[in-house]
Amino acid sequence: MMERTAELQRKTLETDVKVKLSLDGSGRADVRTGIPFFDHMLTLFTVHGLFDLFLKAEGDIEVDFHHTVEDVGLVLGDAFSQALGDRRGIRRYGHAVTPMDETLSTVAIDLSNRPFLVYNVFQTGKGVSGFDVYLAKEFFRAFTNRSGMNLHINVAYGENEHHILESVFKAAGRALDAAAALDDRISGVPSTKGVL
Repeated sequence: MMERTAELQRKTLETDVKVKLSLDGSGRADVRTGIPFFDHMLTLFTVHGLFDLFLKAEGDIEVDFHHTVEDVGLVLGDAFSQALGDRRGIRRYGHAVTPMDETLSTVAIDLSNRPFLVYNVFQTGKGVSGFDVYLAKEFFRAFTNRSGMNLHINVAYGENEHHILESVFKAAGRALDAAAALDDRISGVPSTKGVL
């Protein structure tokens, strides 16, 4: 089996992001962004997606978390796209419904190379440890655009913003694992067009 891995770095005047990714891993995570709550979410995403991920980001978090969160999404999206290669043999579609206490999230993914994000996550107006919920949307928008996926995130209900985001990131990892999984019944690209 071909190794589905990627190693990338993106350095700007605002951030420096390094990523090593293996799609066919066991959920090992080493994530250090300087934003502890974001590290927690990315670790959950990795563990539940059964990827192996090393991610280190340094950014101007004294100004705002936005640059770091968005740039992590960009680099991680590029890494997933690179590791998927021509996408031959993948299942392409994946979904997960994931509860977290009072919260229920549904995530559906199509690794179509046609990026689109639907993000129906309500906000209570509170952040979590200085991490505003809108930042998660910025992460997923950047990740979606660079990875070439159609991503639908819907939270049916929830009260606690930590639980809401935890449910979303876990569901996203599980859905992505299902979509990226290889299926030996699929010999080429899973599309009637013959290309993704």
